[in-house]
Amino acid sequence: MNQIFAKDLIEGLSSENKHLSSKYFYDDTGSKIFQEIMEMPEYYLTSSEFEILSLQAKQIIDAVNFNQPFNIVELGAGDGMKTFKLLEYLVNHNIDFYYVPIDISQGAMNSLEEKLKAKLPTLNIHPRIGDYFEVLSKENVQTNIPSLLLFLGSNIGNYSYDEAVNLLSLFNKNMKDGDKLLLGVDLQKNPNTIKNAYDDSYGITKKFNLNLLSRINREFDGDFRLDDFDFYCHYNPENGEVNSYLISLRKQSVFLKKLNKGFHFNYDELIWTELSKKYNLNEINQLAQSTNFTTEQHFLDCKHYFTNIILKK
Repeated sequence: MNQIFAKDLIEGLSSENKHLSSKYFYDDTGSKIFQEIMEMPEYYLTSSEFEILSLQAKQIIDAVNFNQPFNIVELGAGDGMKTFKLLEYLVNHNIDFYYVPIDISQGAMNSLEEKLKAKLPTLNIHPRIGDYFEVLSKENVQTNIPSLLLFLGSNIGNYSYDEAVNLLSLFNKNMKDGDKLLLGVDLQKNPNTIKNAYDDSYGITKKFNLNLLSRINREFDGDFRLDDFDFYCHYNPENGEVNSYLISLRKQSVFLKKLNKGFHFNYDELIWTELSKKYNLNEINQLAQSTNFTTEQHFLDCKHYFTNIILKK
């Protein structure tokens, strides 16, 4: 049994304002459903960042300007699809670098290494399994060559402001002077564009959220009835926050046998599942400044929906 998941589950469902962490969305089924989300035409985030990394790879590497062998350290590499065009550019132009993907999943790393080796046989890849900061503190700060850290996919948007400051401060602490961070950030835009990306008419995002209850049932021998819950999300254009919730459709109790614990839900009670914060450029620059980074350059897609920003320690 995953003890950390169990602890977070008890804390979240026992709170006055119930909540479940979005990091638990991604079991095997959840990851497959998220692939469906990324393939929706309304879900602009993936295609926007892919456009930047595909069409501006040369400009990004020129702006990084290391002029010597360097590391590309990807934090939460996943399937590596977004990074592929950047790696392909570097390999095809015989630029001397080492690719160091970090992920907590051994399976994901094995799959990533196999796929990249098939497509880029000469790629110098050194996968690492574990927590970002453990790997960075043991390896990055002790290397002699500079590193470009990648934190892509608008992952920073899943953190509250204080959490984002803490995360970027930890990145900074585990970087050498002169190291750089390429950060993916989703930008504020027409509220309807954002709403349609997160509240799709196909019901895929609803299925993605409800799968979290299926995962709890499976891993903790629970009796959540999925038909008794609905999905709701809301975008506030004034603060740039998308908040997602599950809604209890009736008064009900759920029991998790492996935890020997029950939880009660009132009619229309909410379970908060995810924050997706959208930034404006001033907010990004302020966030960078407050975490001891210098903003070097923004790279935007053609619609200015998304930015990949280079930050320097």
